[in-house]
Amino acid sequence: MTRIREEDLIASVADALQYISYYHPPDYLRALTAAYEAEESPAAKDAMAQILINSRLCAEGHRPICQDTGIVIAFVKVGMGLQWDSRRSLQALIDEGVRRAYTDPSNILRASIVDPPIGGRRNTGDNTPAIVHTELVPGETLEVELAAKGGGSENKARFAILNPSASVVDWVLEQLPSMGAGWCPPGILGLGIGGSAEKAMLMAKEALNAPIDIHALKARGPADAIEAMRLELHEKVNALGIGAQGLGGLTTVLDVHIRIFPTHAASLPVALIPNCAATRHCRFTLDGSGPAQLDPPKLDTWPQITWDAAAGARRVDLNTVTRGEIARWQPGERLLLSGKLLTGRDAAHKRLIELIERGEPLPDGVDLSNRFLYYVGPVDPIGDEVVGPAGPTTSTRMDKFTERLLAATGLIGMIGKAERGPEAIDAIRRHRAVYLIAVGGAAYLVSKAIKSARLVAFEDLGMEAIREFEVEDMPVTVAVDTEGVSVHETGPRQWRSRIAEIPIRVE
Repeated sequence: MTRIREEDLIASVADALQYISYYHPPDYLRALTAAYEAEESPAAKDAMAQILINSRLCAEGHRPICQDTGIVIAFVKVGMGLQWDSRRSLQALIDEGVRRAYTDPSNILRASIVDPPIGGRRNTGDNTPAIVHTELVPGETLEVELAAKGGGSENKARFAILNPSASVVDWVLEQLPSMGAGWCPPGILGLGIGGSAEKAMLMAKEALNAPIDIHALKARGPADAIEAMRLELHEKVNALGIGAQGLGGLTTVLDVHIRIFPTHAASLPVALIPNCAATRHCRFTLDGSGPAQLDPPKLDTWPQITWDAAAGARRVDLNTVTRGEIARWQPGERLLLSGKLLTGRDAAHKRLIELIERGEPLPDGVDLSNRFLYYVGPVDPIGDEVVGPAGPTTSTRMDKFTERLLAATGLIGMIGKAERGPEAIDAIRRHRAVYLIAVGGAAYLVSKAIKSARLVAFEDLGMEAIREFEVEDMPVTVAVDTEGVSVHETGPRQWRSRIAEIPIRVE
């Protein structure tokens, strides 16, 4: 009879989480490379190039693909014939593996889990607890499927209970535009159809771990209605023209995976969950012979891409930039930033606004006049790094603070990822500020441009504390100009029209 030793499971979980933090699944790399080669939108192609280059750097340097190293999800199939060599619960064993992985000094991963979820929201410090889903199955092995799900894509999850006669395809196509680009496309869509509310969500989440095989499915043709729906959604979602990072382009999704389950005659539960450009997941099986062995992908899995950050880009000195200068920047224009900027996310914004509302001064070192604020929560540095991977966070979470901050501080620019909402765009226009985006999913590449970092305020907020970065040639794109023109509106609209004019190809 198989005996599963607790150290084998703990070590396997820890090793797997480290592994997926810096290795993209090969199927994703192949699919993204194909999309990059086919892409006709210069902005989207540039974004995909950065994601692919970042991926190779992370594989070589064993550092996280994205600064948001995710909430850990574990799908565990426990053979009913196995025995446990442990007195601890399965949750405790997996949490110990998470703790070991996220505090590994050779590759520290960002702790993002807060407890309680409302009120104090204190960071647990080691990214525990994990979310564990368990199923008892025949056999004597333990099968574990792990994923590390970033907040940007997790926040875009959708659920509805439709009328049984409703169209699932139509519902999905209604959801995608409202999801924006905070989930960092191009990625994968997981759908759960049927069951109950919680079953549909669970199926959608699990579907994201399936291999990318849409091109093979196209080649052989659908065998049933669900495969036909996958093909239809893949084509119609991409026809929306959202594109990489929401900039407009040919590819928004690389695949669509669907799980189904019988449901009540009066119901049609449907869940939609996207996976981002980091798409971290892997599977291993324990049979009592020792911890799992995970083989690294071969480096020739990554494409050879030449990317020149300076080509066609405007160089900007953040230390001397003026309102007159930013007024000349055009939507979609590429910039290379050098100089000093401050960082700040949700928790820091909340504290700054509270100080402003009370009429109290901002903390020493937090002078935002004529400066730029970068929405980022970086990974801790290791070795001689000044900062760990430091890609942008989703900017819409800062929208409700934008008007007050621009009005009270003299801030002239913000940097993040994805679109801004109408409220924020209106504030940007009225205050003649700008909003820039860095590429989500290229965190390690972005960090190479950061030459120094120092803590400025709110140390207790951990990764959400305010820091001052000095950057050199940090690549960004003008997403909202001083007139309030947003590339996340103009780009997809342009490419949706262009895609509609492309003749249907018979394959």
